[in-house]
Amino acid sequence: MMVPAPVVLLLTLTTSLVAADGLYGKNSPVLQLNAKSYHSLVAQSNHTSIVEFYAPWCGHCQSLKPAYEKAAKNLAGLAKVAAVNCDEEDNKPFCASFGVQGFPTLKIVRPGKKRGKPIVEDYQGPREAKAIVDAVVDKIPNHVKRLKEADVEEWLADTTTAAKAILFTEKGTTSALIRSLAVDFLGSIRIAQIRSTEQAVVQTFGIDKFPSVVLLPGDGQDPIVYTDEMKKQPLSDFLSQAAPPNPDPAPKKAKASSFAKPAKEAKKSSTTSASSSEASEAHKASHSEDVAGSTTIVLDDIPTESPLPVVEQEKPIVVPEPEASPPIPTLATPAELEEKCIAEKSGTCILVLLPLGTDPEALLPEPAVNALDSLAEIADKHSKRKDHTFPFYGVPAENERAKAIRTELGLGHVSDLEIIALNNKRGWWRRYSEEGYDLVAIETFVDAIKLGEGAKQKLPDGFKGQHDTSETEAEPSASSVPESEDTDNEDDATMSSETQAEPSSPSTSVSEGTDKKDDTISEAAPEPEVSSEAYHDEL
Repeated sequence: MMVPAPVVLLLTLTTSLVAADGLYGKNSPVLQLNAKSYHSLVAQSNHTSIVEFYAPWCGHCQSLKPAYEKAAKNLAGLAKVAAVNCDEEDNKPFCASFGVQGFPTLKIVRPGKKRGKPIVEDYQGPREAKAIVDAVVDKIPNHVKRLKEADVEEWLADTTTAAKAILFTEKGTTSALIRSLAVDFLGSIRIAQIRSTEQAVVQTFGIDKFPSVVLLPGDGQDPIVYTDEMKKQPLSDFLSQAAPPNPDPAPKKAKASSFAKPAKEAKKSSTTSASSSEASEAHKASHSEDVAGSTTIVLDDIPTESPLPVVEQEKPIVVPEPEASPPIPTLATPAELEEKCIAEKSGTCILVLLPLGTDPEALLPEPAVNALDSLAEIADKHSKRKDHTFPFYGVPAENERAKAIRTELGLGHVSDLEIIALNNKRGWWRRYSEEGYDLVAIETFVDAIKLGEGAKQKLPDGFKGQHDTSETEAEPSASSVPESEDTDNEDDATMSSETQAEPSSPSTSVSEGTDKKDDTISEAAPEPEVSSEAYHDEL
């Protein structure tokens, strides 16, 4: 059945508006990038960044947003948290250049040995604020020299930079805060770390409180000791007494003026000009002699016609129509439905309970066609990416088990289209409650199930989908395990993908659900709190 043109136009406009808005507003702590700003703000930066490649309509991206913004707040001043809207036309080639195949894709970008040539790595961890922060902090470059008593004299004698700073701390590790400061002052202030156990050095500098920072401005100036609040901005202001921090992004190099020529080049130019003048005078004299002895030749005053340009007509480019996704399987009999989805040990599956009155010879109603097509496209996409997900099935209304399921779960009339997700092994089910059956709405429903989001309902006691009619079906033995479920422990496979040693692809590990809450009936647990001071005061 054809979809009315106004509906198509409305859907198109809605999608366009969502894409234009993006996920992150102007007040978001997440930095918005495009191809040009990425080069200046990330690729040229001395700081580590994490970049999310997303599409506004993506359910996973919308689910990630709160955790990603929380990570951005925690990493403020330490690293950059950025995002690229790959749904914008200008950004599509840029996203493709990073091999982005699914959304969201997260990549950690850290400075390389050569400026402007950063090292890009895929982030494959959990999509939680703390996990993202930990991963980024681990990639902050370490330009801090850890010194022992025997190394101090040699380090102080190094004249690479006039100014130096030393952190005296009780900790044996180098914190993210001091590493980020070393990045800020790279090339202008060398920063070292000495542990409190190096008693001789501690006494030499008169340190009696930890942590403390000693600034050695150079040029014979006395050391300055800092023992106040160990926060990024106050420490940066303290060190700025000796040298300013590096601008980020780095300023563009000024182009050499075309009016200022080196002395050697000016001399060469002067010599060339003199030679040219001499040659010109000689040429004039020779030309005068030639003119004196020459004869004037008059050509025919007839204009020559310009040939007509021959333009070959371009052949029209035939754009092949995209191949339709393979349809999802149909469970036509009670035995098939029992085996694939509602057996005692069956994992998660999604059932499209088709309305009554349909048969193989008749056309399905438009909502049913849209629902089946959307699920087929989602399944095909996961299949091509070799991304494991739970199965989707269409169930005709004539299937007696479908009637029983409607009755036991209190669903609508048999003439209504119903989409449900259920897990008989875990004892829960969830009903699709959106009004539309377009791809975005259906995929959001599927994503929510994979992530364990939204409320689930408990299956009735003794639920088997057994319809109370005179026709009985043979029940499979309790010990049998359906063939299609050999590897379909959706809670252990699909929702624990971050623990797999070898994900299918960089994008798969990010775009696949990682939530482990699928065995609960209540809402997913809230994002764990991450202290905003976690990495800003650990000196």
